[in-house]
Amino acid sequence: MLFRQLFDADSSTYTYLIADRSLKQALLVDPVLEQVERDRQLLNELGLTLKYCLETHIHADHITGTGKLREITGCLGIVPENAEIACADRFLKDKEVLQLGNVIIEAIATPGHTDSHFAYLVNGKAILTGDALFIRGCGRTDFQSGDPGILYDSVTQRLFTLPDETLVYPGHDYRGHTVSTIGEEKQYNPRFVGRAPQSGSLRDRPNFITYMNNLNLPLPQKMMEAVPANEKCGKI
Repeated sequence: MLFRQLFDADSSTYTYLIADRSLKQALLVDPVLEQVERDRQLLNELGLTLKYCLETHIHADHITGTGKLREITGCLGIVPENAEIACADRFLKDKEVLQLGNVIIEAIATPGHTDSHFAYLVNGKAILTGDALFIRGCGRTDFQSGDPGILYDSVTQRLFTLPDETLVYPGHDYRGHTVSTIGEEKQYNPRFVGRAPQSGSLRDRPNFITYMNNLNLPLPQKMMEAVPANEKCGKI
């Protein structure tokens, strides 16, 4: 398996390139419109054919590159079930498996940041968490039908139950982190373990809800253009 983590500085977004080396087929997770040429060039350099673009959710901070990549390469655009994206080629269901040669990706429903958010478990060893779980953080829950209680359940019941050694690759990072593990996040993520991470005990659900409801964050700068564009697979 080939695995690459790519970064868009403007939106602090990670895009993931995953490929089967023998088939020379690839998929991209959460591509960014402004980085389409970078991604296309990398695919060409590595001799890969793009088969799928896979979204974790409808993004509010950047416009997806799926639509443009679909025009260029003929790949399929895949989104979580219940995502309001009429132009998608395929909708994945919770626990459904997407296979690309020796690459096996299991969809895991992790709503809360939005109401139709998925994480993707790659070959049972790495989890692409999108905006559900960041390295020492998590996605906000104050728009797009977000719900802090549901996010708490998604992270603690669907992600934190994975083996501790599972690698965590988030959808964004704002502090220079690239990868973590489930074990680390269970012990040190301040959104979930509160003021005493060394204790290893999680915040309870009501405390997490109160914490998230009082973040008072500014809205993403591109939200007004990104959300409607992403509902149309990146067409502005």
